[in-house]
Parts: sequence; C-alpha cells; structure tokens
Amino acid sequence: MDFVANGSKNVEIETSTGVYLRHAIQTHFVEIGEDYIELVNRYVKPLYEEGDLLSISEKIIALCQKRVVYRKDMKISWLAKFLSRFAIQHNSAGIGVGEVCKMQFAIDECGAWKVLWAAICAGFGKLVGKHGIFYDMVGMEVTGLDGFYPDVFPVYGDYGIRIPENPSGVCNEIYEKTGVRAMIVDANDFTRDILGKGDNVTLTDEQLCEIIRDNPAGQDDQCTPFILIRKKQ
Repeated sequence: MDFVANGSKNVEIETSTGVYLRHAIQTHFVEIGEDYIELVNRYVKPLYEEGDLLSISEKIIALCQKRVVYRKDMKISWLAKFLSRFAIQHNSAGIGVGEVCKMQFAIDECGAWKVLWAAICAGFGKLVGKHGIFYDMVGMEVTGLDGFYPDVFPVYGDYGIRIPENPSGVCNEIYEKTGVRAMIVDANDFTRDILGKGDNVTLTDEQLCEIIRDNPAGQDDQCTPFILIRKKQ
C-alpha cells in the first residue's frame, strides 16, 4: 500500500528506535455514540499488518463513549467569567480556558478554590517566563477538554469533549476484538500525550511520542483520527 501523509506532514519519521512510516486514514465525520470497534474494523483492519501500531485521536474515542459536556447545560459562574478574561482564549494549540465554558468546566471539576489558586500561580509564573502552570495544577481532565470551538466543525461549538475513560482498557479491547495494536493520544502541533496504550505495546511513552512528534493526524478538518504506523525495514 502507498502511505499518505496529511498536508505538510511527512510519511517517514526518524526516531531513536528506528524509521517509521505513518499513514493518515480518513474517516467520515464521527459523531457521538458511534462504535469504535466498528470504526477500526471498517477503516483500519483492511490496511493493518502484523507488527503495525494504530495511533487513535482521543477525541474519537471520547465521542464514541459519549464523554461530552453540553454548553446549554452549563451554569456559568461569575468566577468563570472573571478568570477567563485573563486567560488566552485561543492559540495554534487549540482553545483554552479563555473560553468561559472551559473555565467553568475546570471549576466544576476541580473546585473554585483550586482553580483560583492555579490562576494566581499561573499569573506569577508568567512574570518570570514560566507557562503552563495553570494546566499542570488543574490536571489532565481540564487540560484534555476539547470542543467548545466551532471554527473547524460548527457542531463542536455546542459541547466540550472530555478525555476518554480507561484509554488503556479501550486499547486492549480493540486488540481483543480486532487484532489491532493501538494507542490513544492527545496531540496538537505543540504537545503530545499518550493517554493509553495496549498491554502489548512495548515502546515507552517517550518513544511513542517521538513517532508522532509532528502531529501526523493534524488538527484542522482532515478527519484523519487514525494513523497507521509501520516500522520501515
């Protein structure tokens, strides 16, 4: 098969564990409540070979699990409105807690006092050139919240997408039912996090991040949540 990359991305990437080929698999627009096993069988299984690894966008798994928070159901507090004014609303890595719904989610998830303290610490951190303190303090549930942003897909403006539940368990289930080795990643053009991987994936998180360090899935409207990874022989 011919491997295809997204836009300006490259098919090949050289890492400390070898050279890998990455194939961006385009799907339909996946909606809330779909079956990720069916998606893997439909789009990945026909291309998969023994030894391959599938990188899956966390957003797709979360949508299948119905891990969404609807804008219409959120009660926006004065604290969320106040704190969101001081946060960056959007940059090339995605939308942050400058979007008031995301700030409210942080308050609902962590509590008002913790979020307030994180905001204060982040403010002092910026004075000395340290960034990311707020997200380090509030944790992955807040950091990984996607959505509430309609520019790429308008429907995503209506809800936030949480990180998947039990991502390593999902990867093991995918292998048991399809034979596809998988990892679930939260990636953009600046950061990469391995949220979960199958028990049969032997590479470390750091080594896996090397393979996707250029974010081969992209972060616009490519609809390529699956990246098939094959080590070059």
